[in-house]
Amino acid sequence: MNNRLYGNLIFELSQEGRKGYSLPKNRFGNYDIPAELRRKDDAALPECDEMTVVRHYTNLSANNFGVDNGFYPLGSCTMKYNPKIDEEIAALPQFANLHPLQPAETTKGAEAICTLLCKSLCELTGLYAFTLKPFAGAHGELTGLMVIKKYHESRGDDARRLVIVPDSAHGTNPASAAVCGLDIIEVKSLSNGTVDVEALKTLLSEHGSEIAAMMMTNPNTLGLFERQIPMIEKMVHEAGGLMYYDGANLNPMLGACRPGDMGFDVMHINLHKTFSTPHGGGGPGAGPVGVRKGLERFFPEVSPYHGNFAVAMRAYAYILSLGREHIKEVGPLATLNANYIKESLKDVYELPIDTTCCHEFVFDGLKDKSTGVTTMDVAKRLLDYGYHAPTIYFPLLFHESLMIEPTENESKETIDGFIAVMRKIAEEAKTDPELVKSAPHNTPIGRVDDVLAAKHPVTTYKQMLNDNN
Repeated sequence: MNNRLYGNLIFELSQEGRKGYSLPKNRFGNYDIPAELRRKDDAALPECDEMTVVRHYTNLSANNFGVDNGFYPLGSCTMKYNPKIDEEIAALPQFANLHPLQPAETTKGAEAICTLLCKSLCELTGLYAFTLKPFAGAHGELTGLMVIKKYHESRGDDARRLVIVPDSAHGTNPASAAVCGLDIIEVKSLSNGTVDVEALKTLLSEHGSEIAAMMMTNPNTLGLFERQIPMIEKMVHEAGGLMYYDGANLNPMLGACRPGDMGFDVMHINLHKTFSTPHGGGGPGAGPVGVRKGLERFFPEVSPYHGNFAVAMRAYAYILSLGREHIKEVGPLATLNANYIKESLKDVYELPIDTTCCHEFVFDGLKDKSTGVTTMDVAKRLLDYGYHAPTIYFPLLFHESLMIEPTENESKETIDGFIAVMRKIAEEAKTDPELVKSAPHNTPIGRVDDVLAAKHPVTTYKQMLNDNN
């Protein structure tokens, strides 16, 4: 960990005059560059030999954590293993070398794949038509809400500007509605974590003629199946609104039920979560939007292309590799793994809603609060044992939320190892709380001041030198 090539910036490894490259002879002649386009000073680039550069970036890559090198139980984001065959198919030169502006007669194979993927998504969700144009989940939410807005406007119902969002919703739901020019009205959850139907009735009676839609995630962000969906969709539809399904938690539904059959009119799918593509750090992603029959004519032109085609390729390869029979096992296995972890840890971690969950569940920190060890401390200590931490402090319904989603891919041995470490951390919190509070201890960077880093980020090497001076 203290290796000079491991912990330093590439600028700190620079030695004046050292080179790791040679340029070919100039074959193009000499041309004058206008003075206003020329640098006044040489670019402040690091000067390193090839071996130093290779070792530096190889060591940096070893710091990256991903599903390929460890358990990644990130709740709400479905960080599942992505089969390598999907990567290989997406990387085939016949697809990878396509250009969106090349002649249409040369892209018929790609068009066929997009058509077949849309048909597969219709079959899996119970909806009538899909568009692949959105580039991400939030982009899909915006697209779906644009469909809903346009639907109401086509009927001269311009007063419908309110979107009902549960207090357990993903943060992108209200944000997407706001970007679409719509207003938000929140409906509270019951103590069991599901939507308060009586509170919803009140909202609909007060604002019925203004309701454009209700956005729901099912299972919700607590990993709980909303059992009152038939009643909810009936109430919203009778009030003249549409039902929007946030597809972020679609994974446990595969093989169990379909949003279209539940009465949802519009939905987006995070292909990069449910149907294979490594994601994180802002991309890559894809957020296809599906609609019931009659709404497809309101699809907006949010992109001139089929969104992120490489993600669509991976998704279609994933669907074909599992097939009709085995894709039905995804949801039940994800649900089994989550409930196994929950039941194995609820004696040492606080379980605010003790019921059968779907693909994920939420603890409210350690059961023994007297230790002073927080959810943040537990998350940091997990890093010392080689696990990525689950989602923490979300959803906001609990003070010390710890949200765990194992997905269907993980073996019992991996899950048992994670359970053992979580139990060990709970024991450490009692016997040596400072050990947990000061974690991590085995990572290249220890405990950082998250607030300071957010408020005063240091983004340049030159600023770092000035700060150190």
